[in-house]
Amino acid sequence: MNIQERMASRQLFTDRDANYPEEAATLARARQRGKVLCYEINNLHPDDLDKRKVLMKELFASIGENVWMEPPIRMSYGSNTTVGSNVYINFNLTVVDDYKVTIGNDVMFGPNVTIAVTNHPVHPEMRKEGGMFALPVVIEDGVWIGSGAIIVPGVTIGKGSVIGAGSVVTRDVPANVIAVGNPCRVLREITSHDKEYYYKSMRFDQVEW
Repeated sequence: MNIQERMASRQLFTDRDANYPEEAATLARARQRGKVLCYEINNLHPDDLDKRKVLMKELFASIGENVWMEPPIRMSYGSNTTVGSNVYINFNLTVVDDYKVTIGNDVMFGPNVTIAVTNHPVHPEMRKEGGMFALPVVIEDGVWIGSGAIIVPGVTIGKGSVIGAGSVVTRDVPANVIAVGNPCRVLREITSHDKEYYYKSMRFDQVEW
């Protein structure tokens, strides 16, 4: 199997594989392209929103409508990440996207969120040659990821759920729950009570805004 096939079959791979020099070189060029696009985005004048939108379309594999991203951003490739519509990305999103990252519609990211699809063997002897594996990450529609959260390989976060600030998400999170902690665990379901109170005893008013 070549590098991409090993990724897809969840086998160990190395992106500097001497057995597939052309493919390794292609991956290296794709990573460099992602770094350059992130650099250009991160160094734009804050008022140059049109150019930012153009570069975002180049960076991601696909991107929906009404996506707002606050630089800086760091990505391994960018081209392995798809972004839906009505997504808000706050400062310092880091995405290690050697493999597929899927971000749905109406997703919100707090500052300093990290998403990683890549991992390494635990035993040091098995890491010496640089072997790694990659598992896809899926963030479904309507998810809110709190500040400083870390999402590790192979995780799916279900529709409408909230991940608390600073959480380390090591396993799938079901839909419509609040999950917090390290490791991240379900705290409670999201209920009709949350339509009446937006924070503790703070009640929604009736004014439309």
